[in-house]
Amino acid sequence: MKIYLASGNLNKKREMSEIFPEHTIVVPKDEGIDFDPDETGTTFYENSIIKAKALYDIVGCPVLADDSGICVDVLGGAPGIYSSRYAGPDFMQGRPDGKKIPQEEQNRLLIEQMNRALEICPEPEKSSAKGLFPNGPRSARYVCAMVFYRGPSQIYVCQDTMEGTIIERVEDQRGENGFGYDPLFFLPQYGKTSAEISPEEKNAISHRGKAARAIKKLVDSLSD
Repeated sequence: MKIYLASGNLNKKREMSEIFPEHTIVVPKDEGIDFDPDETGTTFYENSIIKAKALYDIVGCPVLADDSGICVDVLGGAPGIYSSRYAGPDFMQGRPDGKKIPQEEQNRLLIEQMNRALEICPEPEKSSAKGLFPNGPRSARYVCAMVFYRGPSQIYVCQDTMEGTIIERVEDQRGENGFGYDPLFFLPQYGKTSAEISPEEKNAISHRGKAARAIKKLVDSLSD
């Protein structure tokens, strides 16, 4: 089956091609399609639906779309759906001019903002015991909502997470395999950042990998 991926991110295309090897994954720019919908949702799910519907309306073929981001517990789940636009504590939902700052700057600002929040957070260890910070004071997670869209009457959705922590210092960022916030997202079970583990290891445990495999079961059953 030919499936359009509602993204311009070639790393996502690679990941989805690895998870959906029996299907052909195509991104809009592969076919010269101008695709940049306004993500006006307030949840990962809403944004994934917006992207899926927008691309389906153009191509009229099955579409796979996701919205994902990193959620830091001590920041109340921020930057969340604004992860790609995050520009520090003064611009949590992005700069007014809409311009995105470099990922390296986003990483630095997020670590610094988290460290400041922990300095004023009352007894984070006790909060962890209460489940507010399930992975400890530096608790965070990646979240992914994924949609397989075959038209307004056939919409399949799955949402999942990858749990971890945020490193303490910008200088501790490590790894070349990931993208986005991966170099600062630490996975205790591996003793490595998300950018240090192999693509195969990441697909097995990642928020996007888990959501994609759940969606794939549906896609494969529809392809029979």
